[in-house]
Amino acid sequence: MRLRSDVFVSAITRRVFSRGDTAAVLRKGAEAAGAIFLRQRARDGVETLFGPAPQSLVTAQEEGGRLFERRLSSADPEAIDAALAREIRFDPDCWVVELETSDVSDLFETSQPDS
Repeated sequence: MRLRSDVFVSAITRRVFSRGDTAAVLRKGAEAAGAIFLRQRARDGVETLFGPAPQSLVTAQEEGGRLFERRLSSADPEAIDAALAREIRFDPDCWVVELETSDVSDLFETSQPDS
């Protein structure tokens, strides 16, 4: 059974704060099963957007967790805003969480290896 969206968002924001970094919920979605988008801001002004990975990439051992894919990498904030606006039009029940941290590798699983 997969964690509820609100529980996952709460856990990831607490983990970021416990490391001395900052996180904020920019958009609150459906509590039980809303899709979650993670917006990582870097100190140099560029951003990375992570979104839910396609279900075909989720294996049995990952069941119960959440798998993300990198949607945009080292992008301008305007590009991230535009991508999120499209996602929100498609799914108004989605969550958007901003992470101001340099390293997300230990916060959530991604379908691509870290580069």
